[in-house]
Amino acid sequence: MAVISDVTVRPLELAMRESFTISLEAQSSADNFAVVVHTDTGTTGLGEGAPIPPITGDSRNASMEVVREAADLLRGEPLGEYRRLVEAVRDRYRGAVSATTAIETALLDAVGREHDVPLSMLFGGDPSTVTTDVTIDMAGPETAAERAETFVDAGFTELKIKTGGTVADDVDRVVAVRDAAPDAELKVDANQGWRPKEAVRFADAMRERGVDLALLEQPVHRTDVDGMAQVRRQIRIPVAADESVFTPTDAMRIVRNEAADVLNVKLGKSGVLGAQSIASIALAANLDLMVGCMLESSIGLHTAAHLVSGIGAFSYVDLDGNLLLGDDVVDLQLTPDIEPEGPGHGIDAPHLRTEL
Repeated sequence: MAVISDVTVRPLELAMRESFTISLEAQSSADNFAVVVHTDTGTTGLGEGAPIPPITGDSRNASMEVVREAADLLRGEPLGEYRRLVEAVRDRYRGAVSATTAIETALLDAVGREHDVPLSMLFGGDPSTVTTDVTIDMAGPETAAERAETFVDAGFTELKIKTGGTVADDVDRVVAVRDAAPDAELKVDANQGWRPKEAVRFADAMRERGVDLALLEQPVHRTDVDGMAQVRRQIRIPVAADESVFTPTDAMRIVRNEAADVLNVKLGKSGVLGAQSIASIALAANLDLMVGCMLESSIGLHTAAHLVSGIGAFSYVDLDGNLLLGDDVVDLQLTPDIEPEGPGHGIDAPHLRTEL
């Protein structure tokens, strides 16, 4: 049985194609980091953390320090006991979601490579093509429309539009995208930016302007579960809980309060195994499943695609973080189709595995 010999970490600086603005902040680069789990058999596992402080509550420097400390928990441990190891790391470093997710991803990637199986097999299925939407940020209407046309020309049929500013500006942006891409399925994400009354007013404006939305994601502050339930009761658009759901306990709270129609799992919030648990809760409660992302490279995005392939029950896929980057750890094309492969998550990136 393979034994973990070391865990190493390094910064991963990834420039954006262009500045990306949501209701919480604007980003011109993704300040990520890479983690490698080394074993005594020579197998390596590669993971990634993608902290966004207003969402994850952590930073790259703090996350990297957690990884260095956590390495002491993992050295000498059997790789095959990955679930126990993941739980031990998450229990020791509660709240350090980016660091623990990166470690967990690296462990699972190493397990897959040690046994020469794709990561999706750990979740019940073979790797399969995963089709994602792509996101338009809080740009002005004209720029948003131009981006919509570019994405449609590249083959995207689903567009997600960032909102959460003033209702009037958000309405203008969404209408501009609808006019530029009339055949695309549209979703909006407010990133906690509205109060309940504003979310309802936005939904009313969409109806008045003849815009048919497939989803309204996280309309209110993450702690305002009652407010989100209020919005859900007053509008016809399906409501998704995103920042309100980091843990399975959070998911149960959403279910009990009937606050959402959809649960959005993200590896950067809950980790891979936590996302699997949240997915089980959603399915048991007869809620739809969505998978989302931070601004990960192909490491994080392909790991999530394996989860989607393995579980096979996701109604909404939003795995476009690397498409918004100017750089990635592997060559990338602007396409809606993700093709996860094995072993592990399938992203080799030998320059990262060997330099750490």
